[in-house]
Amino acid sequence: MRQIGEIRKTLKDHKESLKDEYGLTEIGLFGSYLKGTQKESSDIDILVGFRRAVGLIAFVRLKNRLTELLGVRADLVMKKALKPKIGKRILDEVVYL
Repeated sequence: MRQIGEIRKTLKDHKESLKDEYGLTEIGLFGSYLKGTQKESSDIDILVGFRRAVGLIAFVRLKNRLTELLGVRADLVMKKALKPKIGKRILDEVVYL
């Protein structure tokens, strides 16, 4: 199981290329990996913002790319799509890279 330090380093190392390729404005981590409560079956929760509207295919490609890079299934959440109640919790917790 990967540790949060490795995940953060990998994302930081690829941050600029991900921003260029997918039009990201921000990448942040939240959830069990960030809290250190992950299990073997846990995915990594990643909050992203985009410069422009993004279609489903591009979104899925980014999710798959992050899963491949990290070696852990990525659960990708668009900042713009956050619902008020859960969104507040995520925004209070998220650590941006």
